[in-house]
Amino acid sequence: MNGDGFGSPPWGPADPVPELEDTQAIPGLGAIPRPAGDPDAGAKQDSPADPEGDKGNNGGQGAGGGKSGKRRRSFWRELPVLVIVALVLALLIKSFAIQAFFIPSGSMENTLEVNDRVLVNKIIYHLRPIHRGDIIVFDGTGSWDFGTSAASSNIFSKAVDQLEGLVGISQDPNIYIKRVIGLPGDHVVCCNTTGQITVNGVPLSESSYLYPGNAPSTQKFNITVPAGRLWVMGDHRAVSYDSRGHMGDPGGGTIPESGVLGRAFVIIWPPSRWGVLNIPATFEQPRLNASTAAGGNAAAGGSSAALEAALDNGTPVRPAASPLPLALGFIGAVPITWLQRKVRTRRRKH
Repeated sequence: MNGDGFGSPPWGPADPVPELEDTQAIPGLGAIPRPAGDPDAGAKQDSPADPEGDKGNNGGQGAGGGKSGKRRRSFWRELPVLVIVALVLALLIKSFAIQAFFIPSGSMENTLEVNDRVLVNKIIYHLRPIHRGDIIVFDGTGSWDFGTSAASSNIFSKAVDQLEGLVGISQDPNIYIKRVIGLPGDHVVCCNTTGQITVNGVPLSESSYLYPGNAPSTQKFNITVPAGRLWVMGDHRAVSYDSRGHMGDPGGGTIPESGVLGRAFVIIWPPSRWGVLNIPATFEQPRLNASTAAGGNAAAGGSSAALEAALDNGTPVRPAASPLPLALGFIGAVPITWLQRKVRTRRRKH
């Protein structure tokens, strides 16, 4: 007992507190004294275990894998959007800009041969009027094809038709391809004393595009093209069932300008037939524009029934499969999808 009434405690003095450098960290437990004589103590004290650091080091590869997984998930999530945007753009291009058509008959030989594929420009006639000599694709409904039913107005049927046309498996029986010979107001006559067709009294030199051995026409006609209508003929005159074969129909064989879908401007298939469809030089004669139209829509001479029996029956053209609208659709869809992704990412950050 000492003077304060307390004696010495029954246990020895407390063990000294270890220095900081003699401690080591255990995740979740804090620091404990390092065993005495540990030869690695000096080295280990410079890089104490760090639960957060260990987690980062051990999970580095996992973090990279996570980012890669996110990229893959992002790709598969955005792929349907890309495909839908591409299809929509392709349908818009096909409907309003460019469409491919397949040539099933010889009525335009040798300019266009059977199985050729052509591209039709649907924009050009919004920028300039139809010209003589243009090769046009048009809908004959109501002018040449009176017995056919009108296209369905159902939006789903129209969408299916557009998709079928995009891949070239649809066939509209009312679509034709011919060359424009007479514009509204033109006086078109077959034939002059040398056997040439004349437009406004100007003879056409057609040898550059007529089928070899064909006369300009064996069917005589004399017509003034009504307002808003066109006189069209095939280049293989001996077999082309064109305006001459419909002279008994309303319009005297002419077709409405409103039925024109576009201008065929290039052959894209087969590769050996690649080429631009230019307007023949004979249609560039300045005198053609000096209209001398006179008289009515009277067809003179010949037998339409006999001509019809010898012709190809006006085989319609049909949409052909072409990668161009889809390719242009995907080209347009990529930046649109990228911009949509950037906008979505920016919104998330804010």
